[in-house]
Amino acid sequence: MKKMKIQSDLSRLEILQRIGAAGKKRPAIVNIQSLSSDEIYKTIQPDSVICFKNELEAVNGRCILCDNESDVYEKIKIFLQQSNFQELFCRDTFFYSELKNHGIPVTNLETHFETMQAGVTGCESLVARTGSVLVSSNTPIQKQMNVFPPVHIVIAHASQLVDYLEEALVAIQKKYADSLPAVISTITGPSRTADIEKTLVLGAHGPKEFIVFLSKV
Repeated sequence: MKKMKIQSDLSRLEILQRIGAAGKKRPAIVNIQSLSSDEIYKTIQPDSVICFKNELEAVNGRCILCDNESDVYEKIKIFLQQSNFQELFCRDTFFYSELKNHGIPVTNLETHFETMQAGVTGCESLVARTGSVLVSSNTPIQKQMNVFPPVHIVIAHASQLVDYLEEALVAIQKKYADSLPAVISTITGPSRTADIEKTLVLGAHGPKEFIVFLSKV
C-alpha cells in the first residue's frame, strides 16, 4: 500500500513538472485591439423611436406609437376592447388616475392581483438599440408588476428614450445619485425560453405579451 502511494505521488509530481515545463516554452500572446464605437454598436436607424420599435418587435414585443399622451390612453382603451379584457391592474398612483380619468376600467385592489389579465407600469428608460425597457425597484409595489402579469403594458414617453444602454445607466445614476435602487434591470420583449428541444416558448418565466405604448410628444 505504501509503495502504491509513493508511485502515485511521483506520477502527480511528474505531471505537474510537465505542465510547468510546457508553460515556460509557450510564448504569451497578447493581442490588444482598440475598437471604435461604430464597431461595437450598430447605428440608430432611421431614428431612435423607429429603431426602438423595430428592435422590440424583432423579439416578439409590441410597440404602439402614439401622437401624444391623450392618444396613449385612447389606444389603450381600443386594445382593452380588442383583447376582451374586463379591466387593467395598476399599482402606480399616477397611471391609475390617468386610466380612470380616461374612462378605462382599472383596479388596484390586491384581491384582484392574482387574477389580473394585464398589468400597467411605467419605466425608467427605453433603450433604442436593443429595444429594451430599463426598470428599477425604486417603487417597491412595482417589483412584482414587471414579472407577474400575463400581459405587461408599459406607458412611456419619447423623452425617456436613449440610444444605448450606458446612456440609460448614466441617466439613472444622475436621477438617484447616492440612493440607487437595489435592483436595476432591463426587459427585452416577453419572457421566453428555448431550453426544451430548442423550441421557443413565450411566457415561460413572466409575461407572455409585452407592449409599450410610446407617446412621441
